[in-house]
Amino acid sequence: MDFADITAARDRIAGHARVTPLLSSPFLDDLAGRRVLVKPECLQVTGSFKYRGARSALSAMDPITRSPGVIAYSSGNHAQGVAQAARDFGVPSVIVMPSDAPELKLANTRALGAEVVTYDRATGDRDAIGAQIALERGLTLVKPFDEPMVIAGQGTVGLELADQCADLGVANADVLVPCGGGGLTSGIAVALSSKAPGMIVRPVEPEGFDDVTRSLASGRMERNTAMTGSICDAIITPSPGALTLPLMQAHCGPGFVVSDTEALAAMRAAFLRLKLVVEPGGAVALAAALFQSRSIQADTVIVILSGGNVDPVHFTKSLAE
Repeated sequence: MDFADITAARDRIAGHARVTPLLSSPFLDDLAGRRVLVKPECLQVTGSFKYRGARSALSAMDPITRSPGVIAYSSGNHAQGVAQAARDFGVPSVIVMPSDAPELKLANTRALGAEVVTYDRATGDRDAIGAQIALERGLTLVKPFDEPMVIAGQGTVGLELADQCADLGVANADVLVPCGGGGLTSGIAVALSSKAPGMIVRPVEPEGFDDVTRSLASGRMERNTAMTGSICDAIITPSPGALTLPLMQAHCGPGFVVSDTEALAAMRAAFLRLKLVVEPGGAVALAAALFQSRSIQADTVIVILSGGNVDPVHFTKSLAE
């Protein structure tokens, strides 16, 4: 996956994925102690950046390969992105989802026409389940992050960001990205390394699930010991991807780790100051910008709000903090 793949993905998804804006708030600037620019992928089709990668992957498939349908595994956002992209192309989709995924994400995935197969996140093997169903039905697997055309689609966020920052005269910044397996982070990093090399991408993860941050520090692939225990369900993965980790090692700065409490506070700030609804995992980059500013050197920090598919219970809790 390289820069040319990202520009090709931009052309394929144009007119389908939304170009999300770049927002600011003086209140957020005051809290962070520097200029904060926010790119709200929570406003993307299906409520997260994942539609970009899903649309990119399906649009790159040969129609004969695509026609029997596709399968994916996801806690919710990739599920909805693949379900919508499959619906766009008129093909079936099966999504393997953890049984404890937020009810909103389960319901939305089904509403988009996908067949949902649930499993126990703590004991089940989603890869094995997905591989078996794909074999039985002749479906093509669309991986959530470790797939070149998915990474290329997520990288279109970086292309848009580079153009928007150029319009604002911003050439140097820390770019904070919510990070699970690294598809969004690596895609943005590759795009910016070519279009805006003064912008340094830095992954942000929840406490206890900081496999990417540890991997970047150690120089080898690290794994998480658990798959549950944080409200940031959207970005909990076992480990970085075999494709995404080398890209992040080549193009990213050190990572951040934030608490669930900080993620909830960032959700509240996004709602109060930008009138945006953001899910916990989608808010971790804003949390790092607001509450860990001592670890940021740049005068400008850019925050990706990666998704907004939050259950009312978690959203209400964030407002009460």
